[in-house]
Amino acid sequence: MSRPLLEVIALDVADAVAAQAGGADRLELVTDMAADGLSPSRETFAAVRSAVDIPLRVMLRASNGFACGGAAALDALCARAAVLRAEGADEFVLGFLTPDGLADLAAVRALMDVISAGPGLDESRWTFHRAIDRAADRGALRRQLAGVPGLDTYLTAGSAAGVDDGLPVLVDEAHMAAGPRIMVGGGLRLDHLPALRAAGIDAFHIGGAARASGWDGPVDIASVHQWRAALDEVVPVG
Repeated sequence: MSRPLLEVIALDVADAVAAQAGGADRLELVTDMAADGLSPSRETFAAVRSAVDIPLRVMLRASNGFACGGAAALDALCARAAVLRAEGADEFVLGFLTPDGLADLAAVRALMDVISAGPGLDESRWTFHRAIDRAADRGALRRQLAGVPGLDTYLTAGSAAGVDDGLPVLVDEAHMAAGPRIMVGGGLRLDHLPALRAAGIDAFHIGGAARASGWDGPVDIASVHQWRAALDEVVPVG
């Protein structure tokens, strides 16, 4: 049985190094958590990529909320994605909704054209983030995205309000037919782990919980290690 995946949000090199030292399996690289996580600069990505050797997923998001914006905003985000891709980014995090709460396939496909361009990247791997928790219909969104190249993960709390409210949804979705992996994040606490692991969920995402002082401080090795140890101790049922 493979160990559960632990992904940690990193804002800079110090965060990334501490997360890896604490036992993180993967990083989500963002900037500006006051806006709930936006795309990092090329320079930040390059520095982090040089500092750690665990997988690194890069946020593609230019503003708070889950709307991509108009054509100019999408063009600008595609340009940022191209810069990051040229610097060596090969895993990403993105997700946009239309005003009626469905997946914004036009925005997703435009970004796919950028991040999957180039030799060996026909299916660049990516996560559809917590926009799914704001969708008008989670099942309809999944059907829209079925077959989009490279989509291998949904980051979700099961509810816009967080894991406390979304736990029944997460447990139910864990028993769905094969599809992109469910990675739980958004108000996730250590006491949620037994129920989630019992349901078969094996991927977890933390941000503030990886920081001893919350978002006012850097990623803390001991905090990450606590999560790593807890995940390794909880054995799924069945």
